Amino acid sequence: MTRGLAITLNALSLYALAGVLAAAFAAQLLLHELPCPLCLLQRVQFAMLAIGPILNIRFGPRPGHYAVSLLAAVLGAVVSIRQILLHILPGDPGYGTALLGTHYYTWALIGFAAAIVLLASMLLFDRQFEDRAQTPIVAGFFAGLAVWLVVALTAANVASTFLECGLAACADNPVVYEMLQHRSQ
Repeated sequence: MTRGLAITLNALSLYALAGVLAAAFAAQLLLHELPCPLCLLQRVQFAMLAIGPILNIRFGPRPGHYAVSLLAAVLGAVVSIRQILLHILPGDPGYGTALLGTHYYTWALIGFAAAIVLLASMLLFDRQFEDRAQTPIVAGFFAGLAVWLVVALTAANVASTFLECGLAACADNPVVYEMLQHRSQ
């Protein structure tokens, strides 16, 4: 795999992460389902997954960049498993609306598991790491747009989390945006 192909695959992974973050944000806004603290941690881990591809696009592919994302995927999987275990008992309706019969946190686990496999697969291709002394690759429009899309969606999620929780710990089962609630009173 060439460096150029690796950069393209990293940009595609950023678009996939942007899709996940946008879908979670859309469910929050359109379905009026505020994310619970574990849901917010999963969003953070999806945003952290983007650090490796962003570094690869800016500085060229390096094993350490993939490792950062791999660690984020493992931590995200642990958080997802924790939430699945909270809702595993028969008769528990789960948290939030199910998509295709599966809750967001289960989809998140599937996404994190897929990321682990894909990241490990990328590490198998040594040719992308050659010519490290080469000047950094200038990101084209496709890759640059992917980076800024993930950054914008992450910023929007941070802002909505602040509106939901304020500076205090988030409610276990949030029903209002705390910062907007205080303003309207």
